[in-house]
Amino acid sequence: MNKLRTALATAAAAALGLAALATGPAQAAAQPAFLAPSQMPPSATPWTATQVFTGVPENGGALCAPYKIPAQNSRYREFSTELDTNGVQITNVARTEADAVKLVDTLRKSLAGCGPLLQKQNPGLKAVSAVHGKVAVEEGAWVYSLDTADPQIGSTDIHLFSVGRDGRTVTFIRWGQMGDLKNAPLTAFKTTTKTAVNKLY
Repeated sequence: MNKLRTALATAAAAALGLAALATGPAQAAAQPAFLAPSQMPPSATPWTATQVFTGVPENGGALCAPYKIPAQNSRYREFSTELDTNGVQITNVARTEADAVKLVDTLRKSLAGCGPLLQKQNPGLKAVSAVHGKVAVEEGAWVYSLDTADPQIGSTDIHLFSVGRDGRTVTFIRWGQMGDLKNAPLTAFKTTTKTAVNKLY
């Protein structure tokens, strides 16, 4: 009887070990989810999206904060419509929560100071940055805008940005099109931001 109990205990331990091996990689492989095209702010023509890629976009992906988001442990998805409205979502899983907090702070500073920096780098360009408050979701998300006008070529563009965090995962979203802030879907973009952060896990 003792031998049988020992054998059963050994078999149970082995089964638990196999179960741990089976679930461990699956948990390690879990990745933050991304927005679906339909979850971007409403547009006159439907949104389409690329697949989710590893790393960050070739240009850094983050207008106003280029190359601030590390390529390591990052993934991104780009969005577009037939009317030249476009966007991107970049998600980074930081090594620690403290690193994630630091990345959020870095991005927020870059977005808040973007307009003056662009004007300094591009004489003649008019660029105005604005802060549009915090979205109550997980560890928080913050929304910004950049309104630009280039008198030399007569173009105006508006971009909306947001940075949100869930634990040690940070997500960055950009939306852009021709026009100005009064024509931008700011309320809908805040909803998109909340959806994106909630959807990470």
